[in-house]
Amino acid sequence: MKLKSVDISKTASASAIVFDALRKAIIEGDLKEGEPLRQDEIAQMFNTSRIPVREAISRLEEQGLVKTQRYKGAVVSGLSAQEAQEIFDFRAVLESEVIRRAVPHMSPSSLAQAKDCLEAFSQSADPMTWGELNRDFHSTLYRESGLQYHMDVIDNAMDRVDSYLRAQLVLSNGNERANAEHLAIWEACVAGDADLAASHTRDHITGACNTLLETLNSLD
Repeated sequence: MKLKSVDISKTASASAIVFDALRKAIIEGDLKEGEPLRQDEIAQMFNTSRIPVREAISRLEEQGLVKTQRYKGAVVSGLSAQEAQEIFDFRAVLESEVIRRAVPHMSPSSLAQAKDCLEAFSQSADPMTWGELNRDFHSTLYRESGLQYHMDVIDNAMDRVDSYLRAQLVLSNGNERANAEHLAIWEACVAGDADLAASHTRDHITGACNTLLETLNSLD
């Protein structure tokens, strides 16, 4: 199993550490769709018992990253076109409203930080960094809304689609369009135009969804 192990035998938060490691491996594609998560093997890798491993897998299942199959046990979840459409429709509604609320509270420092994230994304040639850099850009802007619960929900939704988005960007050469759309969102924020920032964000997410669905359909 391709997973970075940690000795957590004396760590109180063993379940959280296993959860974070598994979640990261799934999002980054190190653990593939359908790959089984064998509790004994994972427990041995982390030098812990099966109890925190089972707790971590249960949390992953709650987030939709893992599912339980008959005779196989816990495996990494896939993503159907219908599920992708639902997640992106939800994100388009939620994230456009969050950034609308955030714009009036954006400071020069937060805008400068978002610009740094934007430039880091546009300059990166490593697909493995794109998901995290994309999140950094959006979350830096959303943070000013003060809507932490909304941001936690957005994070969970992004967990479900991150690896697919990265594949979509690679297969469709979508980075150039994503860069242009990120810049348009940032410029609307700088101008203090909350409605325009919301509109650009909604269009950005909807466009990514359409391209992802085309990619998923082409792989069928």
